[in-house]
Amino acid sequence: MDTLEVTTKQSTTDFLPLNGTDYVELYVGNAKQAAHFYKTAFGFQSLAYAGPETGLKDRSSYVLVQNKMRLVLTSPLHSDSPIAEHHKKHGDGVKVLALWVDDAYDAFEQTTKRGGKPYMQPTTLTDAHGEVRMSGIHTYGEVVHLFIERKNYNGVFMPGFKAWKSEYNPEPTGLLYVDHCVGNVGWNQMNPWVNFYENVMGFKNILSFDDKDISTEYSALMSKVMSNGNGYVKFPINEPAEGKKKSQVEEYLEFYEGEGTQHIAIATKDIVSTVRQLMARGVEFLKVPSTYYDDLLDRVGPIEEDIEPLKELGILVDRDDEGYLLQLFTKPVEDRPTMFYEIIQRKGAKSFGKGNFKALFEAIEREQELRGNL
Repeated sequence: MDTLEVTTKQSTTDFLPLNGTDYVELYVGNAKQAAHFYKTAFGFQSLAYAGPETGLKDRSSYVLVQNKMRLVLTSPLHSDSPIAEHHKKHGDGVKVLALWVDDAYDAFEQTTKRGGKPYMQPTTLTDAHGEVRMSGIHTYGEVVHLFIERKNYNGVFMPGFKAWKSEYNPEPTGLLYVDHCVGNVGWNQMNPWVNFYENVMGFKNILSFDDKDISTEYSALMSKVMSNGNGYVKFPINEPAEGKKKSQVEEYLEFYEGEGTQHIAIATKDIVSTVRQLMARGVEFLKVPSTYYDDLLDRVGPIEEDIEPLKELGILVDRDDEGYLLQLFTKPVEDRPTMFYEIIQRKGAKSFGKGNFKALFEAIEREQELRGNL
């Protein structure tokens, strides 16, 4: 089967209108230290804090921001906390993919009546700055979607948080917003979760890749890209496919001990500048062989960027019918070979870099081999 581009006409009524990603929350072992890492390495800025000082007795949460992307880092304060259990099993990883909506109560009603499993009943949080309404449902693994309605709130983040002032504020690196978030699910679980996003959340399958599209000599995977009606929220779903050796998805599932969010793709307007800054701050990226660039322009056609900086930094390029994109993937940002980040700059392209799959996954396999996990 070749790559399938699904051109199903969008419904005229969107029962779950989404304005974008509100925030991504990671459960981590030490939120204070993780916040320092994300400020130093990625250029996030201090925004808000919640913990014992604000009346929260079971956790500490640090909220970071860079342009339109908010990152929440949460750690448990006691060993018997569900957050501690989550971290013991998975290590650092995504717990919440929060979605910005106009009506969190209706979002809960629309999704649960279509089969969504409730995670948070509709709740209103209030303080002197107004109210935030929230609700939530479960998705793959232990990941949840929270629906966040904040049109009647003008505080720093949400009730229960206070402004986090810091003397240490490294410069931003040009990260703009969440482009997409990729989930890894188990054997034969891709289509059930595709059905979940179609039936429960009204998403459409806009691209599909099978094991012929995403394979190397040793391993393979399959993927389907799910998008909401306006395209502001996209969730590719990966599952393993049969290969001679262990695929990257299998390695993830083994070390994460279950399904979860594999990577977060963050948009930038100048990937060369962003990647240079990230590398200078110690962020490690996957590298492809320099031969990748020998026939680059023959493969993707003319581009505005000079080839030499792309080659120097290892930035990948791919083209679709609407333009081209530039992308680069970090190595895992924790000791377990699980979650990583993608830096992406779109020059019209709506796709996800199919032409780079082979080179990228061979680079991942080289890292797997070094870890003894291929």
